[in-house]
Amino acid sequence: MPFARVTVLGAGSWGTALAVLARRAGREVCLWGRDRAVLHQIAQGETPYLPGLALPEGIQPSDDLTAAVSGADVVLLVTPSRTVRQICEQIAPHLRAGVPLVLCAKGIEAGSGLLMSEVAAQVLPETPVGALSGPTFALEAAQGDYTAATVAFPFSYADRLHPEASPAARLAVSFGSGSFRPYVSDDLIGVEVGGAVKNVIAIACGMMTGAGYAENTRAALIVRGMDEMKTLAQALGGRRETVTGLSGAGDLTLTCSSTTSRNMALGVQLGQGRRRSDCFDGKPVVVEGEVNAVSVIDLAHRLGVKMPICAAVHKILHEGGDLRETFAQFWSSPIQAEPNSLDLEIAHPTGAGLAG
Repeated sequence: MPFARVTVLGAGSWGTALAVLARRAGREVCLWGRDRAVLHQIAQGETPYLPGLALPEGIQPSDDLTAAVSGADVVLLVTPSRTVRQICEQIAPHLRAGVPLVLCAKGIEAGSGLLMSEVAAQVLPETPVGALSGPTFALEAAQGDYTAATVAFPFSYADRLHPEASPAARLAVSFGSGSFRPYVSDDLIGVEVGGAVKNVIAIACGMMTGAGYAENTRAALIVRGMDEMKTLAQALGGRRETVTGLSGAGDLTLTCSSTTSRNMALGVQLGQGRRRSDCFDGKPVVVEGEVNAVSVIDLAHRLGVKMPICAAVHKILHEGGDLRETFAQFWSSPIQAEPNSLDLEIAHPTGAGLAG
């Protein structure tokens, strides 16, 4: 059975797109945001974040967080990952018992090394927490281009007996339409890791593209980056196979292939030699992979997991590393095997760099 009333917290591009998808699927939709000017435009059927798109009637904009949350049957949190804890604390007194929270922010919390679901669970211990993730550029999804994504929640014993009644399945039915196709997963960890790490890999792909390297280079970074995602997911208790799905390989491929992604766009500009302060014409654009490069590497170090591509991005962004030298070290790192089950490491003929 679908959720009747959907509240989306965050009136940016993806939050607005999700509100459009929910309304298109026939749900009652409340879209909460802080910027009253943006909310006024939404009330008029427009938004500055999805230029040229006419919003469907029936999306109710609101700047009243209490009212938006208290009337919801399901809440989607679509704010930057660094704000997830704060927003969860703000909604805690108003979220009705049993109402699921769906995280659409992708990242790992700085300092704690917690996934977004773990952050939410700390603040909202009685709330079912899941995630929605996949290869989803906001404008394309909102304008009705065929799009697919994964909805993930941990499955209880009751959910396994009746999977169609699980929160994940109910959310999938709530958003499914002629153009939007959700898939259901019980591997929340695997889905979240894919969403967090792919942004860092996309910066790497952008860097090398901007620096003038060709398609071979990007393909190698995508595949080896996906292996880093699999390794981290497995270390945290997720499944490697999840990372080969929409929330991993699908999202990674999309994000690493177009400057519509802020992560790819940042990498391209840095690869072209721009200073970070000059990227995006000097505008203060939030790039999740830039923030998560720190938390991903901190977590990898604590777990003893090698993530050399993410480490290279971290070195360039946060340690002043030279872009070309850093990636040259990666390419001359010791030769290893595919698959990982073949235990092999041989010194590279040109020297030793970052193991990868």
